[in-house]
Amino acid sequence: MASERPTVLVVGLGPAGACAAAEAARRGCEVIAVDRRREPGRPVQCAEFVPSLASVEAQALSESVRQPIRAMLTFVEGGTPDAKEDFSGRMLDRAAFDAALVAAAERAGARCRFGVSARSIARDGGVALSDGSTIRAAVVIGADGPRSGVGRRIGHVNRRLVETRQITVALARPHDATDIFLSAGIPGGYGWLFPKGTRANLGAGVEPAHKARLKAIVTGLHAALIESGRVGSDILGLTGGAIPVGGLLKPQGLLGGTLALLAGDAAGLTNPVTGAGIAAAVHSGRLAGEAAAAWISGDRAASADYEEELRAVFQPALDRALERRRELAARWRAGAAPDRAALRRGWIAYPEYWA
Repeated sequence: MASERPTVLVVGLGPAGACAAAEAARRGCEVIAVDRRREPGRPVQCAEFVPSLASVEAQALSESVRQPIRAMLTFVEGGTPDAKEDFSGRMLDRAAFDAALVAAAERAGARCRFGVSARSIARDGGVALSDGSTIRAAVVIGADGPRSGVGRRIGHVNRRLVETRQITVALARPHDATDIFLSAGIPGGYGWLFPKGTRANLGAGVEPAHKARLKAIVTGLHAALIESGRVGSDILGLTGGAIPVGGLLKPQGLLGGTLALLAGDAAGLTNPVTGAGIAAAVHSGRLAGEAAAAWISGDRAASADYEEELRAVFQPALDRALERRRELAARWRAGAAPDRAALRRGWIAYPEYWA
């Protein structure tokens, strides 16, 4: 069995992993990065929206934006939508975005391998890959999603998840807002229609206990939008997946003498209310690559500094979202479905959320 000893191994080549690989390589590390998928960004498991204020990789963004977004429309229990006009952003082609980030990592010197997964991670930090090779690195960066194998090995796992289902449909007419559908009939989540040129992503997320209802929920949203003449009846694509909604995990640990860092969804950085995670993945990936390089150069405070920086940047927003999520969950536990006021308080477009 072949054995390699790079200084950094990155597991996962989504935005967090690709940015971590690029940053570590730019700082002189020998980087191997692996991903179980066959190509970057596919299958797409994302609604593909990035708010304008989010800090993401500029070149990759310019290559993958498919439509600007002007506003957010929020429908509470199917009523007249409330418009938030100052909520601009961009709809991405996530596959193109991920591919551009991987290309940047490769230009920086990282060796990126697709169709290769981390089959097992030993307590001493050795990683057995699905291609039969073994990697022993000074730093392992887990950017392997909400059910991270690296996170599981260091005991820091996302325990609260939302399950999602998303279809691609044709838009009947141009649209430049993200539509949000809040309802007691979508427990623990919300529905969305995100336009992307002539098509749109239409989906919903729910608590895992209600996963069996997801198909019917999305089908119902689709039927209502067909009836209102907004979208076509054909389903042009289907995807889905899990989103972590439990907040920031401890993003670092030791496996023998190997430092393990978590970034992106693996670190629980996805917003527990909106599910947004692209910008956090990019930012945390960069910081993880920087911390890996510092650790390798002898800075043993680098892992704690990484955690401190993540908490400083993301903790306040995550804590607020967690509190709003818990408020809605408490109503469900008490046997009372959330009313309009509770739904508004639980969504970012309303001043009640920020009170």
